[in-house]
Amino acid sequence: MMLHDPPKTTTQERRIESGRLQTGALIIIAFAVVLFLLVQARFILISLATAIILFSLTSDVINFIARQRIGPLRVPNAVASIAAMLLIALALLMLTSVLLAQINTVLVTTLSYTERAPSAIASMFSWLGDDSEAAIFNAVRSIDASSYLRTAASQASGITQATVLVILFVGFLFAERIWFTTKLDNFFGDKQQAARVGKIIQSIIHRVNYYLLVKTVISMITGGMVFVLARAFQLELATSLGIITFVLNYIPNIGSILATGLIALVTHVQFGDANTTLVVFIIAAGIQFLNGNVIDPMLMGRALRLSSFGIILSLAFWGAVWGVPGMFLSVPIMVMLLVVCSHVPDLRPFAILLSREGLPDTEQMLNETADRDLFKKSPKA
Repeated sequence: MMLHDPPKTTTQERRIESGRLQTGALIIIAFAVVLFLLVQARFILISLATAIILFSLTSDVINFIARQRIGPLRVPNAVASIAAMLLIALALLMLTSVLLAQINTVLVTTLSYTERAPSAIASMFSWLGDDSEAAIFNAVRSIDASSYLRTAASQASGITQATVLVILFVGFLFAERIWFTTKLDNFFGDKQQAARVGKIIQSIIHRVNYYLLVKTVISMITGGMVFVLARAFQLELATSLGIITFVLNYIPNIGSILATGLIALVTHVQFGDANTTLVVFIIAAGIQFLNGNVIDPMLMGRALRLSSFGIILSLAFWGAVWGVPGMFLSVPIMVMLLVVCSHVPDLRPFAILLSREGLPDTEQMLNETADRDLFKKSPKA
């Protein structure tokens, strides 16, 4: 029986292996540091991310306003820029005031529901038996709803601070807008490379803007239909349910489920009738299914082209890091990653994984996107 000595590794192989280990360790450390910063600076970063997304809207809106004519004259670009900025600030302040008003209404109404909620919720599980129903009743009754409501009210007050910070960020980004092309040219030192990066940025802006436009339209339709449904069944929180449904529909997949469950829960707590609750639940689920699985894909077309599994992963990650605001920002962030990875050769495999059919953007699509804005017109027209 012959014994063989194990193959000896050369010095170069050991260096290569050591380099791989060091690279892997540095990647893990860098990821941990970035994750730590994302969590610790979440308020500022969420506000900044929101401001960047809203600022991207100004590009297409400014081009649209600048194309309008007053008699023989066009609207000056400076006037269009100021008008776009004012529109965004006004929309943010109005949305914040409406949300705060509806949150206050929900909190006040929820306090009046706290006494009858335990029995109403427990009755939904009566089919499990008396013991199970009693256990659920005791569990729900033991929840200190008032403390949760106080916490929700204190967190809601932070919305105003975030809105002001977002408007300030948008204003400063707006002031830097006119120098962006010059900075890009000087940063790369190559006008051709800078132009390509500019096209990538334009593609991101166009895709995110189109997603937000379509999502806003669909969310408005869904919220309006839920409002009509709630009014038809004389629910006390009809307006609030419509607005909350509108907001929740920006959260992919989970938002529609939460909105449907919420209207069913409100119906059952208010009426305590299982048949009425079931009817409302079925109609609300039908509305969400129609808008989410028929109208949404039809309007989105190939504009989004994100992997459903990738959306869930992005939703879970950003929800864990930034909470509910991260869920709202998960899809725009994923769109940005998809476009960037599509046009960086080393990252293209990630774009294939992030795209729905495994077909990321091509250079031709990049040029087509750069030649038009959200309103299907050339910015130079």
